[in-house]
Amino acid sequence: MIDVKPSENVNLYNLDFYFNELIDLYNKKKMPNKILLSGKKGVGKSTLAYHLTNYILSENEEFKYNNDRFYINEKNRSYKLVQNKSHPNFYLLDLLNDKKNIHISQVREMISYTNKSSFNDKPRIVLIDNIDTLNINSVNALLKIIEEPNKNIFFILIHNNEKKILPTLKSRCLIFNIHISFNECLNICNLLLNKKLIEVINLDLINYYNTPGEFIKLINFASEKEINLNKYTLIKLLNLLIDNAYYKKNKYVKKLLINLIELYFLKEYKISKTKNSFLNIYHYFIEKFHNAEKFNLDDESLFLEFKLKLLNG
Repeated sequence: MIDVKPSENVNLYNLDFYFNELIDLYNKKKMPNKILLSGKKGVGKSTLAYHLTNYILSENEEFKYNNDRFYINEKNRSYKLVQNKSHPNFYLLDLLNDKKNIHISQVREMISYTNKSSFNDKPRIVLIDNIDTLNINSVNALLKIIEEPNKNIFFILIHNNEKKILPTLKSRCLIFNIHISFNECLNICNLLLNKKLIEVINLDLINYYNTPGEFIKLINFASEKEINLNKYTLIKLLNLLIDNAYYKKNKYVKKLLINLIELYFLKEYKISKTKNSFLNIYHYFIEKFHNAEKFNLDDESLFLEFKLKLLNG
């Protein structure tokens, strides 16, 4: 298993441009107190946020952040305190396990933290991940505090750009749109794996729109289930996931399965001789998948229908 938790990732790969932009603003005392990092899930936004946090908090420490190598020294005091969830100048607001939304009570707890006196004169950083899961009440409560925050507090917001957020929240932040090329994605995966991605995954499964985080999650899932991804084509893997119902009570596998189905449609569309007819089939299934996810409907029959009509049709 490859551990790529953003909070524990001491290396920052291929995001040095964004990091340098941010620390330049900070060093010139021009960094706004509300920053929005927006991009695809798994592109490295949270890792970037933790590296920026460490750069700021470890500024006067013995093993401070190495901004030549974009590296966090694990002996770094701030790094250890963040790992132990005990850093007085850092607060994380994120989804709780198995929850669909960040609850307003969590936002209120964060507001309570910002209203308390600081233990020292260092900046305080509030990292809010998955802000696209905030509901309207939570956003309104958040807006009140970020409009007029206490002195020396920075808010870093992480947004999955495949989902919408309220314009009122977005308009109040300096936005950094984080993206990487496919070659940069491969390079990051190769560095994380310490080998080439194509040595681990069948070429048929490599999607140009995937991020390093998505590839690593797939590899970890396959490792857990003892699936050799080198031996699985796209259709073979789709059959395996549906036949074994790995998607049941597993949000990640369900999302993976839908992504693989979209990849299947993309590949088949390119070779289809009846493109309009094929597009109708695509829209039929994708709409049903999205509705099943939106309304929390049973999707077993839908996956089986897809398999029967397209994979084995």
